[in-house]
Formats: sequence, C-alpha cells, structure tokens
Amino acid sequence: MNVQTQIDATAPRTTEHFDVVIAGAGISGVGAAYHLTTQCPGTTFVALEAQKTFGGTWTTHRYPGIRSDSDLHTFGYRFKPWTTAPIASAKEILKYMGEVIEENGLAPHIRYQHTITSASWSSEENLWTIEATRTDTGERRRFTTNFFWMCQGYYRHTEGYTPEWKDMASFKGRIVHPQKWPEDLDYRNKRVIVIGSGATAATLIPAMAADCAHVTMLQRSPTYFRTGRNAIEIAEELRKLQVDEHWIHEITRRKILFDQDAFTRKTFAEPEAAKKDLLSAVEAYLGKDYDIATHFTPKYRPWRQRIAFIPDGDLFQGIKSGKASVVTDEIDRFTEKGILLKSGKELEADIIVTATGFNLCANGDMEFAIDGKPLDFADTVTYRGMMFTGVPNLVWVFGYFRASWTLRVDLVADFVCRLLNHMKATGAKKVTPQLRPEDHNMPLLPWIDPENFNPGYMMRGMHLLPKRGEKPEWQHNQDYWAEKDEFPAIDLKDKAFVYG
Repeated sequence: MNVQTQIDATAPRTTEHFDVVIAGAGISGVGAAYHLTTQCPGTTFVALEAQKTFGGTWTTHRYPGIRSDSDLHTFGYRFKPWTTAPIASAKEILKYMGEVIEENGLAPHIRYQHTITSASWSSEENLWTIEATRTDTGERRRFTTNFFWMCQGYYRHTEGYTPEWKDMASFKGRIVHPQKWPEDLDYRNKRVIVIGSGATAATLIPAMAADCAHVTMLQRSPTYFRTGRNAIEIAEELRKLQVDEHWIHEITRRKILFDQDAFTRKTFAEPEAAKKDLLSAVEAYLGKDYDIATHFTPKYRPWRQRIAFIPDGDLFQGIKSGKASVVTDEIDRFTEKGILLKSGKELEADIIVTATGFNLCANGDMEFAIDGKPLDFADTVTYRGMMFTGVPNLVWVFGYFRASWTLRVDLVADFVCRLLNHMKATGAKKVTPQLRPEDHNMPLLPWIDPENFNPGYMMRGMHLLPKRGEKPEWQHNQDYWAEKDEFPAIDLKDKAFVYG
C-alpha cells in the first residue's frame, strides 16, 4: 500500500451535520443530551465519546473502592431521584447514568470510541467542523455543527499527574497511578504506600486496608475531611412516611444545599470555628491521644481546597485498627526498598501508589481554530465560566469545587437550551461573547483567585485557562447558591452577546 492509499484510507469519507455536537458522554454530556431532548425538541445532536461506553471518570477510574466524594442527591441529576446511600460506588453511578440513557432514549445519540482531535469555526459558513478519530479502527470522521457543547471535563483521562522524584527507577516494587490501575495488581499481604492525602487516597486506603499487610498514607501536608453516616436522615424519615421519591429527591437536595451553604459561609466568616468542627469529627474516631495536629490539621483555612466526605469514617477506622497509618513528611528520594524521607526515616513497601492528582486539560486535547487562526483559550475572557470572548457558538461545562459538579451541568444546560431557542426564534446563526464598552478598562485576572481556592492541579494549569474579570458576568465564581438565581435571569439581549 503506497502512502497516498494510506492517506485515503484514513481520510473522512462523509460529513455528518447536527444542530449540536456534544463532546463527551460522562455526567455532563449525558445531562446535556437529556436537556436538549426535553427543552429543545426537534434539535438534532450527537455526543462523541472517546471511551467504549458512557460514564467518563466513572469508567476510566478503576482503582479499589472508587466512589463519589460528594452526595448523589446533588451529584445526581435534578430530574432523576437518587434512592440509595448518598456516597455511591462507581458501579452504582454508572447504573444510574445507564437508566437515564435508557429511560430517555439517548443511546442513538451517542457515538462511542470517537476521539475529537480538532474543532474549527468558519464565520463564512457559521459552522464548527469537528474532526474525530475512531479509536478502534483509526478511521477519521468529520462532523459539522451549528453549536459545540464541551462536556469532556477539565482533566486528562489518559494519564494522571505524578511528580518526578529522585531515584524512582531504583525502586524494586511496582509504582502505579490510580488513573492507570493495573488489572493484575495483587496487593494481598503486601506493604503499600499511598502518596497523597486527597479524596483518592482517602478512598483507596480503607478499600485496600483489609487485604494489605499494611497501608501507609504518605502526605506532605494534611487535608480536611468531613465525616458522618452514609445516609441522609431526612430522606430516611420521608421514606418511612412513604413520600414519593421525586418529592424526597427535591426536599433532600434542598436540605443538603442549605446545610452546605451555611457551612461554606462559616468557613469564610468563622474559619476557626469551622476548623474546630472538622477536627472534632476526626478526634471522635481517633481519640484525643492521636496526633491530629500533625496529620489532619492543614495550614490553610477550610475550603481553600476540596473537602472530601468520608462515609462512616472508614479511613479513620482503618487507622484506628492498625491496618493503616499516616506519615506526614517530605520525600527525599526513592530507594530499592521504598521511600527515604527528609526526616531520615525509610518507609519500606512492595507497592507505591501515586495518588498525586491529575493534569488539567481545559481544551480536551483538541486543536481549536477560529477562521483558520489557532485559538488559545488563555487569550480569552470567560463569560460566567462557560463561554469565551471571541469564540462563537461554544459552551464549556466546568462544575463546582464546593458543591456537586452536576448542579452546574443542569444550570448550564438550562442556559444553553434557552439560548438555542432564542437564536432559533430570532433567526440568529451565531452568538459570540464580547466585552461591553463598560468592561474594557476592567482588570483581567487568573481564572480563579488562589486565595479563594488553590489545589495543586489548578495552580499547575492556571496558565492554560481563560482570564476572568472583576464583574460577576466575567468569572466563574464557584458559588452555586448565587448562580441558581443568576443563571435564569441572564438577559440574552445583553451587549455581552453579539448575534449574527
């Protein structure tokens, strides 16, 4: 086969057109598909998903014990009740999403194993051209669309973030990252070190502790956790009264969101009191003699980084039983037997798990262009964390840090559907966000204020993200409790929207 034949074999043979193309069939993409079906009847759309099935994170992450770190009453969609324990396993979440797809006839709208490689906008045609590759065959596919809805998330699914420590190659055991968990990894009766102290580490450790000889959480600095029963009291009470599950879902969501709002406000207004609440819960499990000051007391105020929920205190129960332990120290280098710490202590291990976070991937590893000119999102200003100045007919779903991601999926979907219906009614073919005359002297700042929220993955990738302005319209303020009222009130005739 000559080179020309090879090129022809992979070139897209046909172009399919849809009113809307959705990138991804995870929690955001499936939610977008549902809302298009119900709020924009007659709209043609397709969701292009790189994996073999739906689910996003809940499909790509396969490490032991994988579960939600926020409750499913709010992480679940507003339109479908969640009826079991609020902290759910990946398997339970995938079952829930599968039911949404089946109950609403979404399956015909999803194309699996389609990796989007590029998206280019033509002002002459008022269309996006989406290039995708079939991951199973290598075949290229081309789609055109009036509107591109980015629901692929914000981190790279193919690889996690692992720092380069000195002498890593000298370690004789196995080093694994949770995002690339090997199916053949046998940790029974093995000594395991989990590097990290976030939600992934807190999930892995209790899931592995029963089978390991011992598991150690090695952290450079502590993280805040919330803990409690894996149940919502008001939901249990309402079920005893045989209240309809849709009512239970709505009432429970409102109660959880009310309590979350109160706690979030407390972390800003009374940070020391909020800190005391969190640490008292840890002490209730580990006792007064445990060194909570060293291992579970961060230097930052609560909510400057995400607070994971620990159902039934399983992480702390593992530590109290002696099957797990926490070491707070810094890594000097790896050794043949394990890790040498800067304190001089050596931790020996058979397996080292680097639960050290992920790589931010704002553009989904797609190449973007506007009228032939490459697009760098860092050169744009965000409109409410979902649209970008100078970029027509495109919306990106970026959820919440202090509340469930899916809450914003529903809000953004309402906005998109209202926008699409408005454009259809007025005959507009495109809409492009732009700074209004009164905005041009507005200071432009990084995507998020580090004093407000500063996890490592955001700090490492801030240069990749759009800029924000000082005004509420030009930032993602991470405040669901404000946005739930602000989004429905967005004026589609505002000068921030330029129609053509």
